[in-house]
Amino acid sequence: MLSCDICGETVTSEPDMKAHLLIVHMENEVICPFCKLSGVNYDEMCFHIETAHFEQNELERSFARINTIQIRTSDNRKDNTLQCRMEVNSSVHSACASNHPKISAQSLPNDGTLKHKAFYSENLTESRKFLKSKEKEYDPSKIKGSIYETTYSPPECPFCGRIEDCSQDMENHVKTKHADLLDTPSEDHDQPLYDCPMCGLICTNYHILQEHVDLHLEESNFGQGIDRVQCSRDLELAHQLQQEEDRKRRSEESRQEMGEFQKLQRQYGLDNSGGYKQQQLRNMEIEVNRGRMHPSEFHRRKADMMESLAIGIDDGKTRTSGIIEALYRYYQNAATDVRRVWLSTGVDHFHSSFGDKGWGCGYRNFQMLLSSLLQNDAYDDCLKGMSIPCIPKIQSMIEDAWKEGFDPQGASQLNNRLQGTKAWIGACEVYTLLTSLRVKCRIVDFHKSTGPLGTHPRLFEWILNYYSSEREGSPKVVCTSKPPIYLQHQGHSRTVVGIEERKNRTLCLLIFDPGCPSREMQKLLKQDMEASNLKQLRKFVGNLKHKQYQIVAVEGVLSSEEKVARRQASQVFTAEKIP
Repeated sequence: MLSCDICGETVTSEPDMKAHLLIVHMENEVICPFCKLSGVNYDEMCFHIETAHFEQNELERSFARINTIQIRTSDNRKDNTLQCRMEVNSSVHSACASNHPKISAQSLPNDGTLKHKAFYSENLTESRKFLKSKEKEYDPSKIKGSIYETTYSPPECPFCGRIEDCSQDMENHVKTKHADLLDTPSEDHDQPLYDCPMCGLICTNYHILQEHVDLHLEESNFGQGIDRVQCSRDLELAHQLQQEEDRKRRSEESRQEMGEFQKLQRQYGLDNSGGYKQQQLRNMEIEVNRGRMHPSEFHRRKADMMESLAIGIDDGKTRTSGIIEALYRYYQNAATDVRRVWLSTGVDHFHSSFGDKGWGCGYRNFQMLLSSLLQNDAYDDCLKGMSIPCIPKIQSMIEDAWKEGFDPQGASQLNNRLQGTKAWIGACEVYTLLTSLRVKCRIVDFHKSTGPLGTHPRLFEWILNYYSSEREGSPKVVCTSKPPIYLQHQGHSRTVVGIEERKNRTLCLLIFDPGCPSREMQKLLKQDMEASNLKQLRKFVGNLKHKQYQIVAVEGVLSSEEKVARRQASQVFTAEKIP
């Protein structure tokens, strides 16, 4: 197979190549495949195409370079190929300028490329005659180094080395396999370049850059979507953890509150662990088990207790009488550091027993106050026939007062029940009970300190005014007709039975404490009582530093109408506040 070095056409023999050269490149008129220009020679046509149709012909030139026949000779391959091309081209140029017939523009192929079929003459017979007449004039064998002396080599791909049978196959191969490696028009180098603002990629076209940036944005949106999903999951997890923490915290707070509530119930005797009777029996059994009480003593005390509970009267085993009289004698004969002293009417001291230890101070103070009222003739009308009740009886009396309508709020707080419990009572319950018995009294609330270091000097002044007389020149010891004062503070209550005014003008309260046992109180009954024995009774201003104090002071007897009015007023319980 031989290939035309001008157009790349392949033929099977040398005569066919001669005919091809004469017909295609010598006889036919050269016509521009792009604008149909004719009447010029081959070199002029090539110049015209290079200048006027450079852009259209650039791709053809690329493939023309690929389709160039590779001629190998024994001496010098490059020189032979160049010489062959020059000789053939010179022959073609001279032939084109002489006497080959013209062809019409309609004979060009549809793609407008300059291929050998486009140069065929319409009169094949005349061409053949012209070929025979020129055979003698052009003898290929006489041309040194011509293409007829060389052997044909199939085209090889300059990019990958692939060998094809013909140039057409090689052209198709390059177009399909190496289209991205073909030379681009030189005008592309003058086009503006666009840098991607996100990754720095250089794009030659604005639309390509826009599509490229859109891909970045889609990736970014996708990543943001993933981040939002992850953030949503994190928030959900954090919310679940917070809910679990809140649940545990509420559970712990509820447990602590329940524990504190149960502790308060036990402290105030509302834990349903029994009342006075149960505690008395339980503590006496403990004493027997520890060897501090003989079993016979246990049974004797149990019998006395059951009898006391049956009749509702205190058995008097914790009672100490005659202390006010003993104090009168002492102040008359001693107490040189005291300028003046005021004492209440006679009062019996009651201390706590096995049955009410730890919670019965309010009941014992009421017994002390009632013992003084029973010794005062002014209260015979409202307390006629009464005796000192036992603690369960006092609980029953308070419940009866609630049933009459006194202090419904206080009753509700204690579940309207005291009997069978160890519930504490305070100033409100004592006031309710006394008012139900038609004893006139009032509550005064010293709700905050009125002196330095949390002291309450106003409390001392109030008690002094309660006991003292307006008369000047009164004796050193004054036995008043005033009942004792019920004194309540947080966690405990006591009874005020008098007040001292010392020579330095300071005040000192005389207080009976139900927590003080009878053996200590009986020391006050001795004829040779010493000042040290009064230490348990004396309370100076600096000794009372609780945040709040309440007192219940008895002032006389109520009429039936006043009792009804007080009952109505107790629906919303109020107290006089100082300051």
